[in-house]
Amino acid sequence: MVAKFKNNQKESRQTVVFSVILGVLIFTIVGFLIVSNWRINQKRTELNARLENLQEELRVLEEQRESLQAQISQSSEEDYLEQEARERFNLKKPGEEVVTILPSGEEEVKQEESFWQKIWNKIKF
Repeated sequence: MVAKFKNNQKESRQTVVFSVILGVLIFTIVGFLIVSNWRINQKRTELNARLENLQEELRVLEEQRESLQAQISQSSEEDYLEQEARERFNLKKPGEEVVTILPSGEEEVKQEESFWQKIWNKIKF
């Protein structure tokens, strides 16, 4: 009977040790899965933000492309070419007069003073 009791205690210890090892193993696996899931969610959030930025950049570039396409189609028109020639090259049609408005003479061109001139101006009374 004593041998049976010792054998039974030995089996119960083995069962407890096995249960503890199994519990630690399951806890480790679950912890690993939680950390992996958290990292994947962080990466997904970063990629979604990057996707939104790229979509906004794409939208801006599409608008620029449409604007450039409109300018290309407009540049082939005769009126546009005439307007650009007048603005850039100051061209005029025969019989027209070109008027140029100069800045007012109130603005004085101030020359930079040398170091000694600045000192002399400060010393003067």
